[in-house]
Amino acid sequence: MKKILLLFISILLLTGCGKVDKDKLIKNFKNDVESSKSYTLESKMEIYNAEDTFEYDIKVAYMDGDYFKVDMVNTLSNHEQVILRNGEEVYVVTPSLNKSYKFVSEWPYNSSQSYILNSLVKDIDEDEDITFNKEDDGYSLIVDVDYPNNANLKYEKILFDKDMNLKTVSVYDDEDIISLKVDFNKIDYKANLKEEDFSVDNLVDENCCNNNTNNNSTSKGTENNQETNPEASESNTETNTEEQETSSLEDIIYPLYVPANTYLKNKETVNTENGERVILTFNGDKNFVIIEEASKVYDEFEIIPVYGDPTMLSNTIGALSTNSLSWSIDNVDYYLASNDLTQSEILSIADSLNTTNLVEK
Repeated sequence: MKKILLLFISILLLTGCGKVDKDKLIKNFKNDVESSKSYTLESKMEIYNAEDTFEYDIKVAYMDGDYFKVDMVNTLSNHEQVILRNGEEVYVVTPSLNKSYKFVSEWPYNSSQSYILNSLVKDIDEDEDITFNKEDDGYSLIVDVDYPNNANLKYEKILFDKDMNLKTVSVYDDEDIISLKVDFNKIDYKANLKEEDFSVDNLVDENCCNNNTNNNSTSKGTENNQETNPEASESNTETNTEEQETSSLEDIIYPLYVPANTYLKNKETVNTENGERVILTFNGDKNFVIIEEASKVYDEFEIIPVYGDPTMLSNTIGALSTNSLSWSIDNVDYYLASNDLTQSEILSIADSLNTTNLVEK
């Protein structure tokens, strides 16, 4: 009888240990992330923008001590960018252009980042009303998100398999429509990374210099003291950076989204020493200007200090400040500035500018 009773108790204990609830799932995930001294992961992200879907291959590296590296490759255009934080310094490197923006920024702490595990933990910690669900293939948590530049994004569904391994994060807007999804393919919580893995110089050696077949020397980063405004770049007095020849701006690209009661007032083409620059001026209730010019590829790695934060657009990463946004895509540099637009409106206009939009030869 005692043996039967002990067996029954053992079964109950084992059953209890195997039960997964919200507290156990959260505790397990947080322990995985917070006990890791360094981790790496590989994921695939999809961003849904109206009728378009943009896909990225993403590799993330993290090391305790405020070190992050996010390598993003747009699978359609093969456009690669790397967001790097090594302590207090933040960079967005574009290897194909051999240049980087340098920020004084709180990235990635100032916004939800669905592809970074630490950010998911932060979202969980800051939500006092998390919903837990049992799914057919595992478990899920419904967690509020914080995207200061996109108030339409409200919550994320974090999906785990039956072994409580992270599988997918889907972010939804205020109409319960999915806006982006991240599928995690591989996570290594014992990556054994080192500080040099987050060095911008090593990143230059690995990526940028390999893109320049005409330059036999290795650059360690020429830093120019200029802002994102293209008008400022004309007056740049730095002489150590030589530009390769670049193709001229072939098309003028117009935004598909413009705020109500705002219209294109003027289009101006300016010849510069590096080619043509197009200035589009919009007036009305929301005045703003868009500047477009062919991207420049530098012989030596260029570091450009900017104000603002790295910000994810649908098809690239830009530098967003209070009233301006700079970004590069499809060999074109864009600069959008306004004292009337909100940051959300700036991003909406920028996202409506791509090669499938209205163009003029």
